[in-house]
Amino acid sequence: GHVVRNWKVRWFVLLQDKLLYYKIEGGKKEPHPKGRILLDGCTITCPCLEYENRPLLIKLKTKTNTDYFLECCSREERDSWALDITGAIHAGHPVQVQELHKMKNSFKLLENISLHHIVEKMCDNSTGIKLTRNLEQGNRYKETFTGSALVDWLISHSFAVSRFEAVTLASMLMEENFIKPVGARSTEAMRYSDLSEQFLDDSTALYMFAENSNKNISSKEELQFNIAELSGTIVKQGFLVKQGHKRKNWKVRKFVLRADPAFLHYYDPTKEENRPVGGFSLRGCLISALEDNGVPAGVKGNVQGNLFKIITKNDIHYYIQASSKAERTQWIEAIKPLT
Repeated sequence: GHVVRNWKVRWFVLLQDKLLYYKIEGGKKEPHPKGRILLDGCTITCPCLEYENRPLLIKLKTKTNTDYFLECCSREERDSWALDITGAIHAGHPVQVQELHKMKNSFKLLENISLHHIVEKMCDNSTGIKLTRNLEQGNRYKETFTGSALVDWLISHSFAVSRFEAVTLASMLMEENFIKPVGARSTEAMRYSDLSEQFLDDSTALYMFAENSNKNISSKEELQFNIAELSGTIVKQGFLVKQGHKRKNWKVRKFVLRADPAFLHYYDPTKEENRPVGGFSLRGCLISALEDNGVPAGVKGNVQGNLFKIITKNDIHYYIQASSKAERTQWIEAIKPLT
């Protein structure tokens, strides 16, 4: 928001020369846009590092120097939006748009590799990447590694076959907040809008594991709990509308589905902290679609349809609305194998 600096869920529509955004009520977008962003003369920054706990941001600066911060629900969605918005900004330059599409395709090169597995190998005491103290512009950093050292390590452990692939993979590790830039050299590189220049294969660019810089964990037990529950591979994520347990009102939540271990977490997209406000294990759960020809028992308030229900093994009932029948089917099909 521009007046109150809070975060609101909005439905975005990209046109040739502008980006429209709409309010969402009861899971449906309102007919008239809440606002618009004129793309002529805009500059785009992706990813944007101005909010440390929101790694999936896009920043748009208009030619009148108005800043817009937009958060997506996944790295793939963020990069896709950034590419399409950049293409609209440079619509009069077809060669540049073609290069952007090549860049996007290159970022899918290693999409099937488990980033969690790579990070585990990187942290291995005997074969992992070597952590050293480094000095940059008078600042001393502990437990860091250089960009070129990470590229060398990824190639030597057969996670990449070329330096280009290794840089792509390192960029994914950074975008998913497994590693983070440290110091001016690597941090400034993150501010480029060109997706191919955000990670530096350079012996002067410093990086570190993101968890080493996290000072917000209050206890060892809490850390272990979060790692166990939030360490699974992300299978699917997106925005759905969920009924509250106490007030029975409907609110937009960002849902993240993970496997190994199988959990479904939901986040409040209006909150600053990137922590779930709820979640549950999927083991032993039952999931089913609810017909739209009537309001089921247990459902209150404004129901737009496309409902499905999850019952946990502890007999807690969750009622969730998707934006379409197709989206509801996709979520059910993604969740069922994990129950």
